[in-house]
Amino acid sequence: MLDKWRIFVKSGAVKSEMENAIELLKRFRETYPFVENPESIETLSPDDIFKEQPSEVGEFFHWLEYYLYPIGHLTIYGSKVYRQIRSQFEDFKELLYTVVDRKKSLVEKVDAQWDEIKHLGGDRHIGKKIIFCFNFETEEILPIFKTSHLEYFFDNIADRPEYTWKYASMTLGEKYHFLNSEIIKVKKSFPETMSCTIPYFARFLYDFYPPPRLESTESPNESTKLEEKLATEQKVQFRNFMILLNELRSKNKISAEELRLYRKQWENYPQGRESLFDQLTALKNK
Repeated sequence: MLDKWRIFVKSGAVKSEMENAIELLKRFRETYPFVENPESIETLSPDDIFKEQPSEVGEFFHWLEYYLYPIGHLTIYGSKVYRQIRSQFEDFKELLYTVVDRKKSLVEKVDAQWDEIKHLGGDRHIGKKIIFCFNFETEEILPIFKTSHLEYFFDNIADRPEYTWKYASMTLGEKYHFLNSEIIKVKKSFPETMSCTIPYFARFLYDFYPPPRLESTESPNESTKLEEKLATEQKVQFRNFMILLNELRSKNKISAEELRLYRKQWENYPQGRESLFDQLTALKNK
């Protein structure tokens, strides 16, 4: 692992990106000081989740899904989940009280009643990102939200990965706590990785130990392969675009409203994406 780590650090490719992301995370916490003042959860409004007029994601989830994109990507399709959270707003606030409660363990936070809100159950990726963002300073949680990814990383970076015999019967929260603890234990076992930030280490894992995609049982034809390649390229372009926007936002070169408008421009006018990227890159370099 250390050979790969040295290559990652030497390249310096993502250091400033992750530093900017952590600054944005701190701004998020200042905007929503729920840990320091749990009663401020009551200031959150349904429109902060999802706005109905016009229909668009509210500011709270804009932070989680877009501004904090470099710290644990969420794959969310459409607006169903946001509409559902808005319709069960009081239930969602109760979950937030659990998330910020320092007396509750990570296991309790993950195993809370997320599944009472449709689309928040399953592996609870959205819930885990919310938990990470409000507990990142504990340095006990990685911004990795898929259980299968944590298992894959643990299998690949630990010299002799050992799962407790109880693992198969553990709750989702217990598995999440176990895997985070074991991976962070590996991180702390080397002087070179001990002091780096948790998000930076998580990015290293994804860059140098990319989890395999689930293989299809059918052999894809050439057109399918081409479609997948184009889709991958578009995802990479969008990822780089969001990184650029987040960097501009962190340097106060654009406002939060401008960030949203640029993102909509990217989505609505694909033919102008290259010139938009060049324009914003020039702004960054001023």
